[in-house]
Amino acid sequence: MSNTALNIPHENRKYKALIGTGGIGSGSLFLIKGNHTLGREESRSGKYLDARDYCKLHIIAHNVKVLLGSDFPVFPVGKIGYDDIGRSLYREMELAGLNMEYVGFSEKDRTLFGFCFLYPDGTGGNLTTEESACNRVDASYIEKTIPFFSKYAGNFLSLSAPEVPLSGRRKLLELTREYGGYSVASFTSGEMAEAEEMKMLKLIDLIAINIDEAAALCCMNADPVRPESTVQKAISKMMEFNPTVSLSVTAGKQGSWSWDGHKLSHVPIFPVEEKSTAGAGDAHLAGVIAGLTAGFELHQAQVLGNLAGAFSATSQHTIHPEMSGRKLKEFAMKHSTSVDPGLLNLL
Repeated sequence: MSNTALNIPHENRKYKALIGTGGIGSGSLFLIKGNHTLGREESRSGKYLDARDYCKLHIIAHNVKVLLGSDFPVFPVGKIGYDDIGRSLYREMELAGLNMEYVGFSEKDRTLFGFCFLYPDGTGGNLTTEESACNRVDASYIEKTIPFFSKYAGNFLSLSAPEVPLSGRRKLLELTREYGGYSVASFTSGEMAEAEEMKMLKLIDLIAINIDEAAALCCMNADPVRPESTVQKAISKMMEFNPTVSLSVTAGKQGSWSWDGHKLSHVPIFPVEEKSTAGAGDAHLAGVIAGLTAGFELHQAQVLGNLAGAFSATSQHTIHPEMSGRKLKEFAMKHSTSVDPGLLNLL
């Protein structure tokens, strides 16, 4: 095991591998002038940031890998274009130790590209191209991963993340259920209704979403004053489809919540000098996955997620180049009064 990874002996891990599908691509970060929300027909100036931007699956898979170490297999599943960006990303992921067996090239398509816009207060959003190599990750492509499921049956986690078609993500959830794994899934606000129609919500063990996505699940607007009321409504909605489901909900500066099927827990933010919140939500989910792998209860894993998300925000890049178990422990020690002693021992 890498000496920079979390202190989790291999034999003590609850899960032995992670397989996940979602977006693999690159992008640009653009800082908008002024904090007021951009209007529909408004023109406003800004500037590109000198930062490296990556898409969801790459961010989450990379962070899980560096937190859990070289002996924890992480299998991203996706497609990239056979262009300069795609080949560069492939090499980066390989160098990070990700198993690239299920990442393929599509010569007819471009690599997914995202445009992340940020406000000076650190909030922002993301726009991604609809037509890209990621669109080729359908159910038939996911079926190629069956050898993984056969090898790790009963001892793995799966991740179903945005930026690839819902049909492929549903197939991954079905295989996870069939082979006895633990499924983690997230959706954008705009996907919630279709995911419900496709009966995907009943296949999920843990749904990881932000407060706006939780509101979209309930067909409402998020309550900025009382976010916990939005979280509680999202729990009730999810339990209509899946009585045993767990939830992880992030709400920026208001912290995050976890629901383990019995108890709702809130974790406040760890105050940092933010450089960018882009990628912080994905780092948070990576921390939660790492905590669950260590055998932590969900509310403890949520604290690890908050730590990873906060540390991620101290970098201008969507993948913090210094993310590691060692760095996270140093960061956690600065907030030791807020961190469970068992979690500090893990780090």
